[in-house]
Amino acid sequence: MTEASPKELALKAVEQLPDDATLEDAMEQLYLLEKIERGREDVRLGRTVSHDEVQRRFGLR
Repeated sequence: MTEASPKELALKAVEQLPDDATLEDAMEQLYLLEKIERGREDVRLGRTVSHDEVQRRFGLR
């Protein structure tokens, strides 16, 4: 299965908005999509921090 292109992801996200969505709604949806894709890329590249490490850094343990 091939990965969808950024254009395909954007088109799908916009098409799924309700008919009464505003341009601001569309922009927010695309911004969220970009953040999710950036996070997925971080995971693929191993740029993650464990839950335990986050707790340690914030003094929650």
